[in-house]
Amino acid sequence: MPSDLSGQPLALLTIHAHPDDESSKGAGSVARYAAEGVKTVLVCCTGGEAGDILNPAMDTPEVRADLPAVRRGELADATAIIGYDEVVMLGYRDSGMPDSETNADPRCFAQAPLDEAVGRLVDVIRRVRPQVVVTYPQDQDGYPHPDHLRVYEITGPAIAAAADPAAYPAAGEPWTVSKVYCSTWSRARIVATHEKFLEMGLESPFDAGWFEGPGQDDQITTRIDTSAVADVRRRALLAHATQVDPTSRFWFGLPDEVADAVYPVDDFVLVSSLVPASIPEDDLFASVRSAPVGNPSDPFAP
Repeated sequence: MPSDLSGQPLALLTIHAHPDDESSKGAGSVARYAAEGVKTVLVCCTGGEAGDILNPAMDTPEVRADLPAVRRGELADATAIIGYDEVVMLGYRDSGMPDSETNADPRCFAQAPLDEAVGRLVDVIRRVRPQVVVTYPQDQDGYPHPDHLRVYEITGPAIAAAADPAAYPAAGEPWTVSKVYCSTWSRARIVATHEKFLEMGLESPFDAGWFEGPGQDDQITTRIDTSAVADVRRRALLAHATQVDPTSRFWFGLPDEVADAVYPVDDFVLVSSLVPASIPEDDLFASVRSAPVGNPSDPFAP
């Protein structure tokens, strides 16, 4: 098992809002590190109870009557495909969208006392002892879901508190996270996929609105080659049968082998590091490992 400079086994903790977020954001990278022997743990903050059923084939009275359990089963299937060692449910209800009845539910993530939610995450961080945490960015203008915003709001305070012996003393021995990343969908991914649709004479799901503005690719610090596990994201997404329509052009409009090869990369932004960082990176554990590993092939190389 790979370890850090102190001999502590490497661990990666990802924090997501709902079941299916773990599959659409960075799934290939998690699969790659899991295959390498890194301990991989997912924190899923809500059960996704307020999610719409987006696959018409799954929109049945039976599924609607037991949607929370169905989504838990989908999450178990998806995380097994990705290779997560552990899934921790933070225990909150899906908050739904602003001004909805669900959003006002005191049991939902957005309404939870901040100190309580931070404490639950501190428990996980101190037990798992991850060198690397992947979370959501502060800027979520493209999809400002209350639960996604809440993930950002609790992650920083929880990481700081986890390292503070005076904070949450009942949560176990303090632990200092070395590096914090946010996952991102790059303009490069969208362009590459859009151009492949056009090259194959297919209708692209990306209209002009996807290409407005300068994009944020200049903020990307870290690109992880996922070519060896390129099918993982697709298979994990399909496991979320209520949330992902298998006929969706957005997710599955290209032939599988083409889609898997068109952009075999996960993009991340390094937002905090307590170890020296040499940007750009091709490893979330750069400067953390006890010994260097061979650099993966770089799909961006000329």
